[in-house]
Amino acid sequence: MTFHIHIKGIVQGVGFRPFVYKLALKHGLNGNVNNTTDGVHINLKCSAEKANDFLNSIINNAPALSVITGFSINEIQDFDFDDFQIIHSQDNMEPNLLLTPDFAMCEVCREELHDQENRRYHYPFITCTNCGPRYSIITGLPYDRPLTTMGKYNMCDTCNDEYHNPLDRRYFSQTNSCEKCGVKLRLYKNGVNIQTDDYINYVVNAWKEGEIVAIKGIGGFLLTCDATNENAIKLLRNRKQRPSKPFALMYPDIDMLKEDCYIRDTEEAELKGIVAPIVLLKIANYPKRKLNISQIADDLDRIGVMLPYTPLYDLLLKEFQKPVIATSGNISNSTIVYSNEKAIKELGNIADSILVNDREIVLPQDDSVIKFSKKHNRKIIIRRSRGLAPVYINEQLELPDKTFIATGASLKSVFAILLRGNIYISQYLGDTATYDSQLNYRKTLEYFFEILDFTPDMLFVDKHPGYFTSLFGKDIALKYDIPIVSVQHHKAHFAAVLGENNLVDSREEIMGVVFDGTGYGDDGNIWGGEFFIFQNGKIKRAFHTDYFDFILADKMVMEPRISAMAISNGIVEANPFIKKKFSDIEWKIYTKLLKGQSGLKSSSIGRLFDAVSSLVLGIDKQTYEGEAAMKLEIEASKYLKDKNPDLKMSYIKNNQISDIIKTIVSGVVQDLNKNLGKELIAARFHISLVHYIKNISEEIKIKNLAFSGGVFQNGVLVDLIVDLMDEYYSLYFHKQLSPNDECVSYGQMIVGMNEM
Repeated sequence: MTFHIHIKGIVQGVGFRPFVYKLALKHGLNGNVNNTTDGVHINLKCSAEKANDFLNSIINNAPALSVITGFSINEIQDFDFDDFQIIHSQDNMEPNLLLTPDFAMCEVCREELHDQENRRYHYPFITCTNCGPRYSIITGLPYDRPLTTMGKYNMCDTCNDEYHNPLDRRYFSQTNSCEKCGVKLRLYKNGVNIQTDDYINYVVNAWKEGEIVAIKGIGGFLLTCDATNENAIKLLRNRKQRPSKPFALMYPDIDMLKEDCYIRDTEEAELKGIVAPIVLLKIANYPKRKLNISQIADDLDRIGVMLPYTPLYDLLLKEFQKPVIATSGNISNSTIVYSNEKAIKELGNIADSILVNDREIVLPQDDSVIKFSKKHNRKIIIRRSRGLAPVYINEQLELPDKTFIATGASLKSVFAILLRGNIYISQYLGDTATYDSQLNYRKTLEYFFEILDFTPDMLFVDKHPGYFTSLFGKDIALKYDIPIVSVQHHKAHFAAVLGENNLVDSREEIMGVVFDGTGYGDDGNIWGGEFFIFQNGKIKRAFHTDYFDFILADKMVMEPRISAMAISNGIVEANPFIKKKFSDIEWKIYTKLLKGQSGLKSSSIGRLFDAVSSLVLGIDKQTYEGEAAMKLEIEASKYLKDKNPDLKMSYIKNNQISDIIKTIVSGVVQDLNKNLGKELIAARFHISLVHYIKNISEEIKIKNLAFSGGVFQNGVLVDLIVDLMDEYYSLYFHKQLSPNDECVSYGQMIVGMNEM
């Protein structure tokens, strides 16, 4: 009897075929295994019992980096095999598999990298079947060397022997190479190629001299400098045009990192895992390194840190033995630079030296960023990119046999594709308000069209008519003559968290709490403090925070003082705190705007955070999105440390569901007049928001609550919700996706799949 086994999921670029080969030898089976554009296929000559035992062994012992999302076994026409072989991949079928993300360097390669007896000792691009670039170098499917940017490198005899030896750990490792036949480094200074025999020492000495060095990594260039050199950091901020937004740090190893930061087990596991993201960590009271936190993280209580996830970074940091600033290689708000030519041309104005390599990057990616809430240790994804994208797996979600594209939002843009039973969610693509980001967005989506070879059936966009993603979506819809559906921004947020928690088919009512900064509402106003009810597959808006005047567009977003003025309009006792923030001319003009009756209104909780931050902390202008809210969260955290929160601290009353904003701001002003501490006021503000959520849920008598929107990146707020509501409510948060606008495209798709 002959049997055919088909395995789907993340099964290419993870050593799956060598694993199957070794397992077949162990079981004494004859047959073959190969990759195709729809997964891994195995043929076996054996009894039905042995075939099923073999399948069970595959499922139960699959390679650590693989994710099996589906499998089947069928008897086929009888065929004889003399042995078991791995055969060449076939690409004569339409692509139907998940794309493998980029992986951090594995521990075995790390050991070889520093083993003087190993032939790859200090080779900056050492990889194996368990680590290295994947998504960022794929040019076609299936995942084989000729269809990657490694295809141009001819393996030396030794590497070739490894590659073709089924028992070698680098068997069919598509990125296999060594110093003799592999990726080469080059160094540029002032646009001129600099010759050196030791690139590692050159960069390390540059850091010691206070210089900025741009280094090409897996997803693009990082700008680096000595994290203990205040002048170097100031220089980087000036050249990068990033006055205060936090910088990420890269540490040589976990032991040194533990001397500067408090690290919990969950955080250490993330730092040392296959994704190796930036993790936001609490700064130690007395860090051993003399870090100027005000220069690195603008006096925040956490810093973003990561460990070397490529062999090149590992060699550099091991030699330097200090942390370095490691920030995206770009001018602030632009797309990360990833080509050598563009780096030499554009980063030369920022970096003193540029270290490039000749392995091409197909798609750029920033580093992923995560945090854990302090009290309940809940994981919150801030940015989903390298190591996480474009994989999204939810085996419980029923997917229609359709092809959908959802183009997402404008800020933190991410698109999603449903194709042949798989969901692909792109890496973070930035703010599409910039032309550079728009080009990157187009290029990335066009890449998916090319590599996956599909024609969409339907397209979903944000309801905002002016978003680039909405306009671009319309172009695609016209090109393919397909229907296009506009999905309200906050409904998409709610749908995303429903989809992640497998609540789409729930027969129970679910309340969606969506708090963020900006979203175009069904009534043409700016929403952002929304309560929805999900029932019988439909989403309807149930409540929202009180409308206030939304004036001056993006200026209001970047100047919390304007939110404070608009939100406190009519609260006389707030005037002494507000008026001093403006010139006489500004006050006159803005007051006139607020007296008008035809302007936009907003229900945004994000703007409420800005207003309270302006009143309590004096943050009147912010240089990056979320700056004011982050600092308000820090003050609340200081007060709540080692305290049990109580709803009695709330500014609002039990059962109060209206005039919430006025009540909170009035309470804040009264506390300011009493000269109460800013930490206490910040804590009372956060608790008031939880009280508000609880009051609404009690009003509509729903116990199932799902949370989305950028406000829920706030770990203090998440912890307070768990503290004050978990006992009596079922609480649902995002898992694989960020609560910010990165989840909107997925939510648009969920709406589309379920015709909400």
